[in-house]
Amino acid sequence: MVRGKTQMRRIENTTSRQVTFSKRRSGLLKKAFELSVLCDAEVSLIIFSPRGKLYEFASSSMQGTIERYLKHAKDNQTNNKSSSSEQNMQNMQHLKQEATSMLKQIELLEVSKRFMPLQLLGESLGSCTLAELQEIEHQLEKSVYNVRARKNQVFKEQIEQLREKGKLLTAENTRLVEKYGSFKKTLDERREKTPYNESSTSSDVETELFIGLPESRARR
Repeated sequence: MVRGKTQMRRIENTTSRQVTFSKRRSGLLKKAFELSVLCDAEVSLIIFSPRGKLYEFASSSMQGTIERYLKHAKDNQTNNKSSSSEQNMQNMQHLKQEATSMLKQIELLEVSKRFMPLQLLGESLGSCTLAELQEIEHQLEKSVYNVRARKNQVFKEQIEQLREKGKLLTAENTRLVEKYGSFKKTLDERREKTPYNESSTSSDVETELFIGLPESRARR
């Protein structure tokens, strides 16, 4: 199946736009990393999502790369004789302002990351914008999903352990039953070989019966 050519225009569907942004962002960050490793290039990439979330990649130092860029831009502006010096100064000032604004936004985002745990606990929400609240909600949903997935995994592991213990107990029970049966069989065989005989010893007592008077009286 041949895929149609993607039209370069804004995606109207919010879900599709978010999915496309996530995929393209991951691919772009991956390409930037591969370019820095394979070609030993100094690469810096800054991406802001529609909600204002920062995604960045720097092969060395983001601030160092920005300063290098500003210096390189300044040198190019100096060497470019076709532009007037006033225009060059305006461009440099504009670039400096953009770089300063980017650095401030990065600092603000780093600060917001530090206070994010309180916001995730439902605290310090008074100063949050709608976009920030939506981002917090998204992170909470993701955290709940991860927690539930881990909980289910732990349950499965515990159930598997209980099954293994059950198998061991069943095997031990079978072994004890067999041992008891063998012991009983041996005991029965011994009883059959040595039966119990009740011998009654009877003694014959001889008695003499005399009828008549005693001998002494008879002599009288």
